[in-house]
Amino acid sequence: MTLFAGTGLVVKLVLVILVFFSVVSWAIIFFKVLQVHRANNESERFLDFFWKTKRFDAINAQLDRFTNSPLSVLFNEGYSELKRLVERGDQRDEPDVISTDLGGIDNIARALRRATTSEITRLEKYVTFLATTGSTAPFIGLFGTVWGIMTAFKGIGESGSASLAVVAPGIAEALIATAIGLVAAIPAVVGYNHFQHKIKVLIAVMDNFSTEFLNIVQRTFARK
Repeated sequence: MTLFAGTGLVVKLVLVILVFFSVVSWAIIFFKVLQVHRANNESERFLDFFWKTKRFDAINAQLDRFTNSPLSVLFNEGYSELKRLVERGDQRDEPDVISTDLGGIDNIARALRRATTSEITRLEKYVTFLATTGSTAPFIGLFGTVWGIMTAFKGIGESGSASLAVVAPGIAEALIATAIGLVAAIPAVVGYNHFQHKIKVLIAVMDNFSTEFLNIVQRTFARK
C-alpha cells in the first residue's frame, strides 16, 4: 500500500486495472471449478443411470436429478425429437417406428448437435476472459513499469542526483506494476489451460453419448 500510494496517477490507474483483472479472474476460476466439477460428477452418475435403466421414458422422468450434466440436456433434446417422430409414426399406423422418409435419425442427430453446441457454449462462457487476462496483464503491467521508470528518471534529472537512495524508491514503485501484472496473469493462464482440458474431455463424452444414443434409436425404433 505504501508503494501504491507513492506511485503516479498513470501507474495507479494501471494497478487498479490489473487488480480488477485479477479479482474477476479468480471469481471466474472459482465459478468454473464448481461448474465443471458438477458437470463431470453428474455426467458420470447420469451415464451409470442411463445404462442401468435402459428405458428412455424412465430416464426422462428422472432428469431433474442431473440438472448440471450436459448429457441430461442432450438426452432431453434427443428424446423430445424421438417422441415427435414416433407420434408421426403412430399417425401412419406404424407405432413405435420412425421413418427415414421424414428425416428420422437425421432429425435426432441434428437435435443432439444443437444441444452439444449449446452446452459447449455454456461451459466455455467466461473462460476467454482468463485467456485475455493471461495475455494482456503482463503487458499492461510492463506499460505501468515503463511509465513509472520514465517518471523516476525525470525526478532524478530534476533533483540533479543519481545516487541509489534517489533512484531506488522510484524504480521499486515502477516495478510493482509488472509484479501485479504477473500475479494477475499466471493464475489466469493456469486456469484457462485447466478448464480447456476439462471441457475437451466433456465434449468427447458428449460426442460418445450422442453416438450411443443414435445407435440405440436406430436399433430400436428405425424402420428396417
